[in-house]
Amino acid sequence: MKHVNPSFEAVRPTIGSSFTSLKFLTNENIKSHVWHYHPEIELIFVCKGSGKRQIGSSISYFSDGDLVLIGSNLPHCGLTNENTHNDYEMVIQFKPDFLGEPVWNIPEMQRISALLEKSKAGIVFGEQVKKTIGKDIVEMHEASSLDRLCRFLKILDELSLTQDYRILNAGKYYLQTQIEDNERINLIFNYVKDHFKEAITLEEVADLANMKVPSFCRYFKKITNKTFTRFVNEYRITHALKLLAEQPLSITEVCFESGFNNFSYFNKTFKEYIQKSPSQYRKEFNFFME
Repeated sequence: MKHVNPSFEAVRPTIGSSFTSLKFLTNENIKSHVWHYHPEIELIFVCKGSGKRQIGSSISYFSDGDLVLIGSNLPHCGLTNENTHNDYEMVIQFKPDFLGEPVWNIPEMQRISALLEKSKAGIVFGEQVKKTIGKDIVEMHEASSLDRLCRFLKILDELSLTQDYRILNAGKYYLQTQIEDNERINLIFNYVKDHFKEAITLEEVADLANMKVPSFCRYFKKITNKTFTRFVNEYRITHALKLLAEQPLSITEVCFESGFNNFSYFNKTFKEYIQKSPSQYRKEFNFFME
């Protein structure tokens, strides 16, 4: 199977606007297998539905929609596919200097400027923020000209005020600073994405990166702020979360479908990452959805 580096995506502003605002109905924006990046900052709202998000070195599961802010040149996959079952998806893309560089230095823009700085590591917002801002994004999309811009700035300001958010990539995740790093690390990411259900050895991924195992381990930790084993386990646990929430499989079947070949190790790892057992997670998820 061929592995590709994240592709550069050219983004064009909406006609008559300084930024891009797009609305996609169900299954219209299927990019969950497309690893890409662009200089534009991206605010994505998924209305309802559930799925996996991979932004930088962070892999996580979302349910009942999503609201994320992805910084400039931060590699990511699309959030929706034919199995997400979302109502629609809103995508806003804008360059860091879309209002001109000096504007971010004025006092009124300091909070938003700080928000955009944080977005370099990827931000996911909480439930209440998601519902409120999601409606605002739809209304903004349907507005025109200066009204649209004013509504957009208000959205960014509201996001800059909330404490209900989580940074997706611990530490600094700036893969875009080194082209060689970008190509190498994303070759590894794609390999994990394609083979996480199989046994993956350090030797084979180190060979893929043209490195010795000790050098590869140090390199991967430096770039992603986590060990390679942790990265693979996170990918597998995220897939398990998706299966537990969406498929009528037994816990044992979920274990092996997620790439774990030892049931007790799966339970231990799951509890370590999620702070509850797989059966407890499924029970609480079903109760929440009901």
